[in-house]
Amino acid sequence: MDERALQLGEKKINHLLWQFSLPAIIGMLANSSYMIINRLFVGNVVGADAISGMSVTMPISLIVMAFGMLVGIGAGAMISIRLGQKRYEEAEHILGNALFLLLIIAIVVSGVLLFWLDELLTAFGASPDILPYGRQFISIILLGSVFQHIAFGLGATIRSEGNPRISMNIMLINAGLNVVLDFVFVYILGLGMPGTAVATVISQAVSASLVIRHFLSPASVVKLRMKSLRLSKPIILSIISIGIAPFAMQLVSSFIVILFNQGLAEYGGDSAIGAFGIIYTITMFTLMPVIGISQGLQPIVGFNYGAENFARVKESLKLAILYATFIVSLGFVSIQAFAGPIMAAFTSEKELVQLGTHGIRIFLLCMPVIGFQIISANFFQAIGQGLTSMFLNMLRQVIFLIPMLLIFPHFFHLDGIWLSSPVSDFTASMVTAVVLFRHLNKLSPKQQQIDPEAN
Repeated sequence: MDERALQLGEKKINHLLWQFSLPAIIGMLANSSYMIINRLFVGNVVGADAISGMSVTMPISLIVMAFGMLVGIGAGAMISIRLGQKRYEEAEHILGNALFLLLIIAIVVSGVLLFWLDELLTAFGASPDILPYGRQFISIILLGSVFQHIAFGLGATIRSEGNPRISMNIMLINAGLNVVLDFVFVYILGLGMPGTAVATVISQAVSASLVIRHFLSPASVVKLRMKSLRLSKPIILSIISIGIAPFAMQLVSSFIVILFNQGLAEYGGDSAIGAFGIIYTITMFTLMPVIGISQGLQPIVGFNYGAENFARVKESLKLAILYATFIVSLGFVSIQAFAGPIMAAFTSEKELVQLGTHGIRIFLLCMPVIGFQIISANFFQAIGQGLTSMFLNMLRQVIFLIPMLLIFPHFFHLDGIWLSSPVSDFTASMVTAVVLFRHLNKLSPKQQQIDPEAN
């Protein structure tokens, strides 16, 4: 067995979790920074309507990302388990199938979305004033979406094979290049919305090429081989069954954003939509460390679950929850204290800043419990229980949030839209705690011996 895969079952968990999570955290922050960077340049150079136009395209961006997660995270979880079981050839076959599937999906999904683009943006809340900005941005993103699929989808498998630093470095290159190109295209050349979109696509293309290069190099544990590209129905179905949880979560997130935009358009207009776009971006950026921890946890849990070393599985989960809770609590305090200056960094439009400052403080009231909920829900994905993971993620995104999002505005108007999110977060976390503790108590007692290397 390769040494990097072997360490998943033997190295001290505390060190191992940070070894995998820290690069994932840095990588996720870097990977998501393009949303922050794009809005900073667009808001300060192009204007407030451009931010609102970009915000109204978020449902489409989430749809594209959903398909990348369906394949990438599903394949990553399978590869980790196969490495734990010492079934290396099967792991390579999974990688090849994942790449082929990502290429097919990128072409089909982007083509469909481009065909109905104006109709979709209008249905998502775009007014005639902000529709042109949204169209300019997202059409270019969709034309280059194949690079995003490869960079994001296969990037997850780099972590799964025990190479988190390589994945981190690729994401850092993506973020750094995006900053430079945004500055050149938007600030210096004045290309506006098309400029920021082209900057994003070029950055993702470079990342995709680096991901492919890795799997063709000696540095990779799992090799990308021509024979592995042959599609296998059992592998495809397994990838989908595990990846369906994050896929459904992202797809429903798209629907939720549509509901938000429609409610915001009714109660606050274009400025409220723009404010929500900034709030959503800040929220996602703040939660990236938690997602990074969950991704760092995945190969550790997947390997040890496959090896039936449940003591290490439990200890890894416990530490991940503690670290995630600390991070989101720190983010909560910072946002509540500096909400105004944070919003003002994106735009000088006074109404937008005021709406956003008030909204973000309500929207993130229950942020301290979100870390536990995300880690716990994704834990089930890591052990191959995709349906349970999907249910727990859907609690926060659908089962509780949608009714509140539809009911609260009738009583509290614009504040009702902001309030629906924290109430849903808290309720979903309580249910998740019950499901998680019941599952942990069902593990075989003979597999729960104390691991001397766990602490």
